[in-house]
Amino acid sequence: MKRRDLLKALAAAPLLSHVGTLLAAPATDARLLFVFLRGGYDANNLLVPTGSDFYYASRPNIAIPKPGQENGALALDADWALHPALRDSIYPMYQRGEAAFVPFAGTNDLTRSHFETQDTIELGQALEGRRDFRSGFLNRLVHSLNGDRTQLAMAFTDQLPLIFQGSAQVPNMALRSVGKAGIDARQSRIISAMYAGTPLQQPVKEGFVVRDDVAKGLIGEMASANRNAISSKGFELEAQRIARLMQDKYNIGFVDVGGWDTHVGQGAAQGYLAGRFEELGRGLAAFAQEMGDEWRNTLVVVVSEFGRTFRENGNRGTDHGHASVYWVLGGGLRGKQVLGEQLALTQANLFQNRDMPVLNEYRAVLGGLLQRTFSLSPAQLQQVFAGVKPVDLRLV
Repeated sequence: MKRRDLLKALAAAPLLSHVGTLLAAPATDARLLFVFLRGGYDANNLLVPTGSDFYYASRPNIAIPKPGQENGALALDADWALHPALRDSIYPMYQRGEAAFVPFAGTNDLTRSHFETQDTIELGQALEGRRDFRSGFLNRLVHSLNGDRTQLAMAFTDQLPLIFQGSAQVPNMALRSVGKAGIDARQSRIISAMYAGTPLQQPVKEGFVVRDDVAKGLIGEMASANRNAISSKGFELEAQRIARLMQDKYNIGFVDVGGWDTHVGQGAAQGYLAGRFEELGRGLAAFAQEMGDEWRNTLVVVVSEFGRTFRENGNRGTDHGHASVYWVLGGGLRGKQVLGEQLALTQANLFQNRDMPVLNEYRAVLGGLLQRTFSLSPAQLQQVFAGVKPVDLRLV
């Protein structure tokens, strides 16, 4: 093999897992899927503050009309409404009590940099002090749980994300590319032979086992999808694949969805952002349906690195902001609520006269959710989010 082909092959292989637990069923009923919207989505057009006149004055071209108007938002309560693109997906889940939203949520990181703020959230470490880029908070969660029970985790991504970096071994695989393997059987044998007799022999072998195990379980589903003309490029199909794996193999999953940096022409009730919301909503609804009976034991958390500016810009878009809105979904939720600390969205209450302020710090919010979901002891929670006092929203 040429050197560049070898590097491509190694990059395409999933990272290693413990072969002894690879095919075992999860030890607890609880499931967690963490969805990261990369790019900083416009939370103010997702969860619409219909009680704020300042919202409509700040967005003359991109505001979502009030409930009852043409293309109007979907009323959740007296103050908040949902983007109409989610009418057939997330809105019915909300009505059933399977969805909730936490506005004014995020990190106090003020860099407004996509990469730095994404790193901040994925690491889950205090802003003060030196960062450990080898310790993502989902990896610490897996490690804290595996002292007395087996938790199986998977990153449904091309590369292992920062959130899963750490001492617990976690495999990764982008399911949209299943069936288009970067390495064939001959190349697999060559790579395995290269590492024979070295400390990496077993990890490489285990990585191929993970890849083959996932692929075999999806071959039939992929053939059916081709007949039914379901695009493998959409998030909806990938979400269904994730659900199939999390039903009986993995407790904790991570997936990221890009395309949320809407500086120009983001649209309002219709347009680019509406299309992204519709696709994401369909995918999450498909995940819930595919989970079947396990949906009642499943928690889905949707976050982004930050929100967008409250006012629209000159290009009928929005720029990098501060606080966002977190989504919480699950079949066993006490949902149908907009939760957390809130305040009126007026000009006087904007952060730096431009953004929603962070009132619900992400580590405290996520710490409370994880503590409830996995029955974490105080010591285990401190392993995941050191120094945090969790906020219990009583959703789980």
